[in-house]
Amino acid sequence: MSDLREPFGAESTALEVVDGIDLRNSTAVVTGAGSGIGVETARALAAAGAAVTLAVRDVTTGNRVATDIRASTGNEAVHAVFVDLADVGSIRSFTDSWSGPLHLLVNNAGVMDLPEQRTPDGWEMHFAVNHLGHFALAQGMHAAMRSAGGARIVSLSSSGHASSGIGFDDLFFDSDPYDPGLAYGQSKTANVLFALEATRRWEDDGIAGSAVMPGGIWTNLQRHWDPAVLADMQRRYPTKTVEQGAATSVYVATRAELGVGTPGYYEDCHPAKVVAAIQGGVHGVLPHALDRAAADRLWEVSERLLARSR
Repeated sequence: MSDLREPFGAESTALEVVDGIDLRNSTAVVTGAGSGIGVETARALAAAGAAVTLAVRDVTTGNRVATDIRASTGNEAVHAVFVDLADVGSIRSFTDSWSGPLHLLVNNAGVMDLPEQRTPDGWEMHFAVNHLGHFALAQGMHAAMRSAGGARIVSLSSSGHASSGIGFDDLFFDSDPYDPGLAYGQSKTANVLFALEATRRWEDDGIAGSAVMPGGIWTNLQRHWDPAVLADMQRRYPTKTVEQGAATSVYVATRAELGVGTPGYYEDCHPAKVVAAIQGGVHGVLPHALDRAAADRLWEVSERLLARSR
């Protein structure tokens, strides 16, 4: 992998980013790789030679995607496995069965604007899937990443993080009225804070990560949106293809300089500016998503929640 900063940008595709990168003898796990930018992230990593595991809920779809990626890249080391990020038992089954090092963990899966739902543990679904499930996955794969000697974590966030910090006093909307936008925003802030804290806590293990904003990509993620709102957003804001949307994830996975003190949030294959308000609907990262005290507290809270999970 290279730490050289290359002139990639908003229009770059994932395959362009990995051109010249050699990931042979590397392993990668990409969650949510059954659709959208997860597919193209996995395809680019496979094209560079990595053995890629597609962690998906729908294994039938995952197998179909794996077949397509193998055919398009010539890399036979691509397969799908069942992982339900809302089910800690499912995550533990996957991590317990893993053998060997893990070089790249791409926490790509996510849900958005769901009607109110809870897991059997009582966790609000956005926070459960987008943050706690990925937190459990990273914890379970920690030893495998440590053994890789330079593992990277890519944490998929969104400009939606701007709508909410972490409501530590009411994480699951037990007291306040449920708001899907705030629930999503909180989980996306959590994605950034997780990447920061994993980099700090696991520095001596050679593990580092960063969060990414893929850009405005219209995929199955927006299936719960009002069609009129979706159409208005598509008119007002710049749109990327899924191949372009995967580029920043792949950039952080293969080219960005990562470590304590390096940028915690990337967009368009570059570090994002810290801003007081999101620019143009998609650009910038707010200070609350980079707050070190909040990152530390979130980690401790997440560990306690997982310890009590069923």
